[in-house]
Amino acid sequence: DAVGLSMSMADMEDPEVKGKKKRGRPGKQTASKKPRKTPADKAVGVSRGRGKANGVAQHNGDSSEPITLFEVVKLGKSAMQSVVDEWIESYKQDRDLALLDLINFFIQCSGCKGTVRIEMFRNMQNAEIIRKMTEEFDEDSGDYPLTMPGPMWKKFRYNFCEFICVLIRQCQYSIIYDEYMMDTVISLLTGLSDSQVRAFRHTSTLAAMKLMTALVNVALNLSIHQDNTQRQYEAERNKIAGKRANEKLELLLQKRKELQENQDEIENMMNSIFKGIFVHRYRDAIAEIRAICIEEIGVWMKMYSDAFLNDSYLKYVGWTLHDRQGEVRLKCLKALQNLYTNRELFPKLELFTNRFKDRIVSMTLDKEYDVAVEAIRLVTLILQGSEDALSNEDCENVYHLVYSAHRPVAVAAECEEIFDFLHEHAAYLVDSLWESSQELLKDWECMTELLLEEPVQGEELLSDRQESALIELTVCTIRQAAEAHPPVGRGTGKRVLTAKERKTQIDDKNKLTEHFIMALPMLLSKYQADSEKVANLLQIPQFFDLDVYSAGRMEKHLDALLKQIRLVVEKHIETDVLEACSKTYSILCSEEYTIMNRVDIARSQLIDEMTDRFAHSVEELLQEAEEADDDDIYNVLSTLKRLTAFHNAHDLTRWDLFSNCYRLLKAGIELGSMPEQIAVQALQCSHYSILWQLVKITEGAPSKVYNLRALSLATPDFAFSRVSNQRVQSIRSAQAFMLLCDLLMIFSHQLTTGSREGLQPLVFNPDGTLQNELLNFVLDHVFIDQDDESQSMEGDEEDEANKIEALHKRRNLLAAFCKLIIYDIVDMPAAADIFKHYMKYYNDYGDIIKETLSKTRQTDKILCAKTLILSLQQLFNELLQDQGPNLDRTSSHVSGIKELARRFALTFGLDQIKTREAVATLHKDGIEFAFKYQNSRGPDFPPINLAFLEVLSEFSSKLIRQDKKTVHSYLEKFMSESMSERREDVWLPLISYRNSLLTGGDEDHMSVTSGSSSKTGSVRSKKGRPPLHKKRVEEESSVEGSWLMRNDTLQTPSTLQTPQLTSTVLRENRPAEHMPDPDSEPGSENDFVHNPQMQMSWLSQQKMEEVSRKDRTAMNYIKSRSNQGVRQTVRGLMEDDAEPIFEDVMMSSRGQLEDMNEEFEDTMVIDLPPSRNRRERAELRPDFFDSAAMIEDESGFSMPMF
Repeated sequence: DAVGLSMSMADMEDPEVKGKKKRGRPGKQTASKKPRKTPADKAVGVSRGRGKANGVAQHNGDSSEPITLFEVVKLGKSAMQSVVDEWIESYKQDRDLALLDLINFFIQCSGCKGTVRIEMFRNMQNAEIIRKMTEEFDEDSGDYPLTMPGPMWKKFRYNFCEFICVLIRQCQYSIIYDEYMMDTVISLLTGLSDSQVRAFRHTSTLAAMKLMTALVNVALNLSIHQDNTQRQYEAERNKIAGKRANEKLELLLQKRKELQENQDEIENMMNSIFKGIFVHRYRDAIAEIRAICIEEIGVWMKMYSDAFLNDSYLKYVGWTLHDRQGEVRLKCLKALQNLYTNRELFPKLELFTNRFKDRIVSMTLDKEYDVAVEAIRLVTLILQGSEDALSNEDCENVYHLVYSAHRPVAVAAECEEIFDFLHEHAAYLVDSLWESSQELLKDWECMTELLLEEPVQGEELLSDRQESALIELTVCTIRQAAEAHPPVGRGTGKRVLTAKERKTQIDDKNKLTEHFIMALPMLLSKYQADSEKVANLLQIPQFFDLDVYSAGRMEKHLDALLKQIRLVVEKHIETDVLEACSKTYSILCSEEYTIMNRVDIARSQLIDEMTDRFAHSVEELLQEAEEADDDDIYNVLSTLKRLTAFHNAHDLTRWDLFSNCYRLLKAGIELGSMPEQIAVQALQCSHYSILWQLVKITEGAPSKVYNLRALSLATPDFAFSRVSNQRVQSIRSAQAFMLLCDLLMIFSHQLTTGSREGLQPLVFNPDGTLQNELLNFVLDHVFIDQDDESQSMEGDEEDEANKIEALHKRRNLLAAFCKLIIYDIVDMPAAADIFKHYMKYYNDYGDIIKETLSKTRQTDKILCAKTLILSLQQLFNELLQDQGPNLDRTSSHVSGIKELARRFALTFGLDQIKTREAVATLHKDGIEFAFKYQNSRGPDFPPINLAFLEVLSEFSSKLIRQDKKTVHSYLEKFMSESMSERREDVWLPLISYRNSLLTGGDEDHMSVTSGSSSKTGSVRSKKGRPPLHKKRVEEESSVEGSWLMRNDTLQTPSTLQTPQLTSTVLRENRPAEHMPDPDSEPGSENDFVHNPQMQMSWLSQQKMEEVSRKDRTAMNYIKSRSNQGVRQTVRGLMEDDAEPIFEDVMMSSRGQLEDMNEEFEDTMVIDLPPSRNRRERAELRPDFFDSAAMIEDESGFSMPMF
């Protein structure tokens, strides 16, 4: 025993033997023989001894050999243990020189060019040395070894960390306890970690954290040795007196004492590092430094859980879960995953779990997808370790993430409770499970067997809900296998498949085709009465490889499938089922497959029977007229629904369905007693008939253009009557409206473009009456109050879902009408009634109205501006009708109109040159409207609409300076002398508007080099920029010239693409028809008309009038251009000023500046709890952890960063 003990102690005291045994590398020499040195090792040895003068490494003439510790570690050519052993050897010879080498190693690893000399090391404090090194730091470069890119520096980081770990491991039995080496290193690293230089702080923190990790490992080994020694001591002491070895007891006591002293020393070192470095750097301003601290504390808690896995250390990880940087939050989650993986540690984590589980669950919705994935994995580990740790609500929040658009998040959240969470987004669930459970999901034989299984006594079968879920799951797995890409919205698009993936796709498609060719008819036979199940099952044939039918001689299974589809058509009238049957026939009838003839015969037989039945039932219904019973109505409706569904995907024109549909529509128009459901279905079927005939005409087939025109006119006429007569909240009238909008788009002016002039007789232009009816329908059915909508739900249990669906339908109605405005089918003034609802219904329709405004501005800026001012005038008139002429200008209604005007002004953007004429015209119309009606009480009272000028002033900032003066001159035409002198409150709108025009407007003739500024913006100097300004003015003048010479027609830009809203065909554009121009007062709605006699813009006319009033001294500027004609005169006036003062457009208040971004609103991402800043952390700490440590934490916190 004594011999064994002495050998054990010898092993512990000899670091070289211990280290070599532990590494177990083959070919290692024994402790008595030193290994043969390589040239690089010799160079290292030289650097430790004779290669130094005054403690500074010297070059030996061969620059290729590393001669400093930094260079050796950077190159990594030598084994790290041999490098450390060389340093230990030099430390034993001269510890000051060896420590100096180590100090310079840390300095150089930080990227500092300075060198610590021996006299500095011996005579200066650490703070003075660091200050000296900071002065020699290269501040011009922000890079240092830990941040430099490239594989060499990535390897350096690894070597740097390994060097520190090996150094402590090799010194753990003697040198670290000499109270010199470790004290010097820890003191240096503590000082560097408090430096303002980021490189020093980053490098020293990494070194200190790795040093701490190595010390934790030493402490763990000491703890194990202490436990072993204690057990040996107890065993020896419990022996009987005769067999007890007192010398051994003394040795064990001595060993235990020595181990305890070493343990105390290690604890002091760790406390110095933790309190001196960690508690300050875990909240450093640099995210990388914070991440290093959190990563290493996770290692300590896992490595030595008895000492570190407690609330005093876990609190730092918990607080940092709120870090503002995803990189740091990610390190927190991974550190916690390593702890929760070990179920033995769960009791120690219980308090932490209860305190921070809400935050962890919320992080599953983190904006950083990598963080969300790790958070889901952590929640899964917590749930696996303790089912009671999380509530059912917490679990469901994670389960629903399988439908996330981000695939890694969905895969991480995969769950087994498929039936409990399956809904209409089952495709996303399947995609989430595809990688981990692909073979199970492609076990279609098992799924089919479960679905076709007959009830047996004593066995529990699937419920109806589970059968529906399993069928939907089966269809989604078939789609995933056949298409081999994620569902829409998940991923960046269809990527190119690899050869292996392509082969797997082909194999899967063949496998599912061979199986379901036989199984699908049986499934349809069993579930043919269930519309939901049948609609899903009928999607399967579109993923077949249809060549298998003929190649595998499986025509009998095709006949069985066609028979079942026919039975389904005869049994159901649900739209989704009929559309699925129609689509299946369409796929099976593809001309590229040999089975086409067989399927076409079956389809024709089915259509023949339905057509005969339809014709017979229509005759009976029309004969019975008002005496028709429910059976007559049902026979017509059911057959018409089937034919309409088939007509959508198949050309049934040879069956002439339009004739009977037209008879129904005509009877409905004349008698007004046609059931609405039949009328809408007839309208839909007629719509498809027209489209198919139009397709034939455009493809060059023999056509009857005039017959088609009669058909196309009859359908809009009936749709119009349906819209006008059924102006109630009805789904049917909404469908008629959508069809009417589609037909107006299809048969609009674009029909003749692309060398199709022969189709001109088919063009249909809606008259004013039809346009008004369409607008009234939108106003009645789209812009409705929430209370009206709630009443229309009639207390449905799924109220929220119904509201969302109703909103979606209303958005479609509005989009269909706005599309007609954009493409100049409905006159643009109609948009005024839409624009005025922009603020009130912003949440529901703001995006549609904004897009409409943008597109109409592209069509005609001036007409769009007139539409905007008209919408404001309408709102103002409505307010006058409600409140009378004495408006309360402080009321919320007036503020609402002003806010809408401000939003409209923002849409003009910052380029005032492009919108110059439009804004000026807007002010002209607004001024005319304000002075349109005089006050009946006399001229001493303000005009009735004068308060509108307060609304108009919201657009003044969009006028450039010279135009402000022109508009002001136009305003003075309407003002009497007495008006300009009035200062009463009722005249404040006029005063306010005049001031908004005078701001910057009187500075037109200011010296351009004065540099003076107005109240709202500074005047830019033209000096030094004439070429650029001249070029811009010439470009703008050319634009104005084209505007002056244009006629009274509008040309829709050819680049305007058709929005994908409701129509079914490609739209094109054509010049708009002449707009009506009846005589009317200025400022009325009819003032939208472009006067054919007007050869220049209103703004130019005002400038000409202003010129004629000036004396000749003010005309010198344009005399030189008098021989260039009127257009050059106008252009010269526009050049009268410097480039536009964009400062005038900017707003002073912070809130207004934020509102300028209103046009650029984006879909908001999910809003997580804000990251805790340093002050907020202080509020978190006392509620759960010990506050004593936090008092120490506050030191050195607010230091400035380099």
